[in-house]
Amino acid sequence: MTVIADFSSGTADLDRDLVELHTAAKRHAALLNVLGPVRARDDGAAVRAAEAHRDLRRLRRNFLRRHLGTVYRSATDDLRRGLRLSELCAAVAELYPGLLPNAAQLAADAELPQPDKEGWEIDQGIFLHAVFADPEAGNHLLDAMRAPTARALDLLPKFQVTGAITLPVVHLVRRGGTATITINNTACLNAEDNQHVADMETAVDLVLLDPMSAVGVVRGGKMDHPRYRNRRVFSAGINLAELHQGKISFLDFLLGRETGYLAKILRGHTEPETEWTGDPRCKPFIAAVDSFAIGGGAQLLMVFDRVIAATDSYLSLPAAQEGIIPGVANLRLGRSSNYRLSRDVILWGRKLWATEPEARLVLDSVVEPAAMDREIDEAAARLASPAVVANKHMLVGAEEPQDVFRRYLSEFALQQAKRLYAADVLTKTGRFTQGVHR
Repeated sequence: MTVIADFSSGTADLDRDLVELHTAAKRHAALLNVLGPVRARDDGAAVRAAEAHRDLRRLRRNFLRRHLGTVYRSATDDLRRGLRLSELCAAVAELYPGLLPNAAQLAADAELPQPDKEGWEIDQGIFLHAVFADPEAGNHLLDAMRAPTARALDLLPKFQVTGAITLPVVHLVRRGGTATITINNTACLNAEDNQHVADMETAVDLVLLDPMSAVGVVRGGKMDHPRYRNRRVFSAGINLAELHQGKISFLDFLLGRETGYLAKILRGHTEPETEWTGDPRCKPFIAAVDSFAIGGGAQLLMVFDRVIAATDSYLSLPAAQEGIIPGVANLRLGRSSNYRLSRDVILWGRKLWATEPEARLVLDSVVEPAAMDREIDEAAARLASPAVVANKHMLVGAEEPQDVFRRYLSEFALQQAKRLYAADVLTKTGRFTQGVHR
C-alpha cells in the first residue's frame, strides 16, 4: 500500500493538491491501522511505518511550500483573527483535511507514553516551520501569542482588588509597585510542566495588565523535596518524568512557553489593533535565582532585565545531554556571553556557578543568600523609574528584533519536534519515571 502522490508537475492548484494530500493521508492512516500500535510493531512493521511517515511528511511540506499563505489566511479569517498555536493547528486540520493530524489521531497519542506515540507532533512541527518562515504569517502568529489570555482577563478584576492570586503552581502578590511571582511546584523542584507554563503565562499577563504593578519579580518558593526541604529553588527545568510519560505538550509547552510567557516578559503584550497609543506594553522583570536554574530555568534568565543570584547557586543547560534543544538559549546565550561559553554550556554541559567570573556575563548581581530580599527590593525600586519601559522597549528591538526570533523559531519548531522522537531521547527520558532527577 502506497501513500505517495506528487505535486511537482503542472500548475499548483489548491483544490487538486488538497484532494491528493487528503487521499494520501487516508491511505497512510489505513496502513498504520494495519501495522498496529507503535509498541506492538516488529522491526519490519516499524520500517514500513517510518517510510510511510516520511512520504506523507514530504507531501505536506510540498503542499505548504505552495499554499501556506492561503492556508494561514483562511484559518485566521484573512488575518482578522488571532489564533494561538493549538487553536491554529486545530483550525487548519479541520479546513484542510490531511495537512495536519486530526483530532482523533492527536487524542490517541495524548494517552500514551512518549516512546509509544505515533509522533504526530513532528507533523505539527513541519507546519509551524512553514508558518514561522513566512514573515506575514509568522509575525501575525507571534502577535497573537502575545495577546493577554482569557484566563488572565477573567482574574484581573480580583487581582486589582486583592493584590494576590493563587494558581495551582504559582502565587502572585503585589506589594507597592512590585508584583512577585513565586513558583511553587514544590514536590519536583519547580520542574516545568504544562500546568507550570499555563500558570506562569497567566501570572505574567496579570503583571502586565495591572496598572498598579510597575515591576515584575520571578522567584522560586521553598521546596518539599527531601534534598532541598525549606530551601528556595528557582527551577529544575523540564520535568523529564512527564516528558517520558508523554505529558509534555509540543504546542503548549515547548513552543508555547517561548512564544507565550517568555515572549511577554521580553516584549510585553501586543497592542490591540483597535487602539494605538504608541506606548510600549512591556514592563521590567527581575529574576531571583536561589539554589539553581537548570535547563528551562536558565533559559528563562535570558529574557529578564535584571538577574540576581545567590552566591551558592548555579545555572546549567543540560538539554544536549538530554537530547533536546534548550529553547531559544542557542540564540540568546552567545549574545549575552560569548561564542565559546555558549558552546561550553550548551554542547559540553558545563555547570556555571554564580561566583565564577564568567557567570557575570549572564547574571547581573551575585549576593549572599541572606541579602537576596534586600537586593531584589533595591533593584525593583530602581527599575520602577518612568523611563525604564521605553528604554527596555528600544533595547529589545535592537538586540533581538521579532523577525530574528521568528526565523529562529521556524527551525526550532521542526528540529525540536524531531528530537522529541529521536531514539536517544526516548531512551534517556526512560530513566526519569518516578520524578525529577538531576
